Amino acid sequence: MEKTSVNTEDIKRRSFIGVVALTSRTFILQIIALIATFLLTVLLDPASFGIFFVVTAAVNFLNYFSDIGLAAALIQKHEEPTQADLATTFTIQQLLVGVAVIIALLISPGVAKFYSFGSNGLFLFRALVIAFLLSSLKTIPSVLLERKLDFHKLIIPQIIETLTFYVVAVVLAYRNLGVVSFAWAALARGISGTIALYIVAPWRPFFMLKKESAKKLLSFGIPYQANSFLALVKDDLLTLFLGHTLPLAQVGYIGWAKKWAEIALRLIMDNIIKVTFPTYARLQHDKALLQKAIEKSLLFLALLTLPIAVGMGFLVKPFIEVIPKYAKWEPALLSFYLFTISSVLAALSSPLVSALNALGRVKYTFLLMIMWTTLTWILVPLGVGLFGYEGVAAAAVIIGCSSFVPIFFIRKIIPLTVLPHIMHAAFATLFMALTMGVLMVAAPTPMLKLVFGFVGGIGIYVFLIYVLMGKTLLPYLAFLKPATKSSL
Repeated sequence: MEKTSVNTEDIKRRSFIGVVALTSRTFILQIIALIATFLLTVLLDPASFGIFFVVTAAVNFLNYFSDIGLAAALIQKHEEPTQADLATTFTIQQLLVGVAVIIALLISPGVAKFYSFGSNGLFLFRALVIAFLLSSLKTIPSVLLERKLDFHKLIIPQIIETLTFYVVAVVLAYRNLGVVSFAWAALARGISGTIALYIVAPWRPFFMLKKESAKKLLSFGIPYQANSFLALVKDDLLTLFLGHTLPLAQVGYIGWAKKWAEIALRLIMDNIIKVTFPTYARLQHDKALLQKAIEKSLLFLALLTLPIAVGMGFLVKPFIEVIPKYAKWEPALLSFYLFTISSVLAALSSPLVSALNALGRVKYTFLLMIMWTTLTWILVPLGVGLFGYEGVAAAAVIIGCSSFVPIFFIRKIIPLTVLPHIMHAAFATLFMALTMGVLMVAAPTPMLKLVFGFVGGIGIYVFLIYVLMGKTLLPYLAFLKPATKSSL
């Protein structure tokens, strides 16, 4: 029993350190990405973004066939994976990836013709396919780091990838290469990231097919991958549908609005989910502790994502007004506001879905994905028919209202509570919104609206959180020092 207690405390400590390390490092990366994305949206036209948005969705189809859920099975597995497990996963994955890449390259001219991409769009598609092949080589080293909760090492290749991609993309866009900028940037990212990951997590690839390992891993991997397939149909297949239905410039508006509206998800939620999935899997033997872990995840997600999303909602319009060349994105503002609402709803349901997967309850997540996929394919085409490209974001809000459903599934396993853990953050965010609204109405110019809104919003939010939750957050400061060291 004592051993379990020590292990549990270590998991708690390393999980918190992992979240802080990932978030602190990726915060810097997100700032770089935001600046680079801003420069790209100044240098490139909406149609170029539309092509990149659609081509990325097309290549994402290859991810479904890359490992049929074996990587997730290795992370979720209660026992330590053997070398046979790792090699079997690697072998199956590379066989699938090889076939998928060959097929994609063969059909690439037809894809480019169907969407009227032109020669540059064709080159981008082929470049992303090769980058996907390079990415598949990183699976096993990534799994090994995630199982050990060594996220401070895992972030190093991500830093190199992000810097490489955006530096190459911005420089080439500045030299008027257009969509081709994304192609060369994706190739550079794939090469640099693969090399960096094998340096920080050495693993000698070798081929082996062991029937017992494959059978056991596939028992979790195939149902898990069924969920991934539904997510693929729900998101990427929908993007391909929109790319053929709407003008590429309007698809670019959707991509721009979605990207900026989901900043809180990419910065905060992705990092927390990346840590919590293996953490929940390690804690599946202790339901009481698992309940606390999920509730703390909800608390920190609400604490960080709500103010970012609401603050972005207030600041985006004066930001566009301050940058003259950014006025071309003004038609995407309504979509941005709607996607922001849906992203907040998604942030609160994602840790629950992650917990269900970590517990091996993939049948529940499969039902959830069927529901969300069905709603998406009913509401989005209907919304596009009624409201044009803005109907996509409107449908996303309606679908987001079903985010409470995972609560019913998780409560079949543990007596989870949600509202007590998000109410303080919601209350502080509400007062932050009121403060920003008043200050920005009083400000005479767009630049002053930005300054007053930003400073006033952060100030009132931090003050209220300190008053309402200071004692609750104080124990986590004990982990903050080692976490900060790990993030350096």
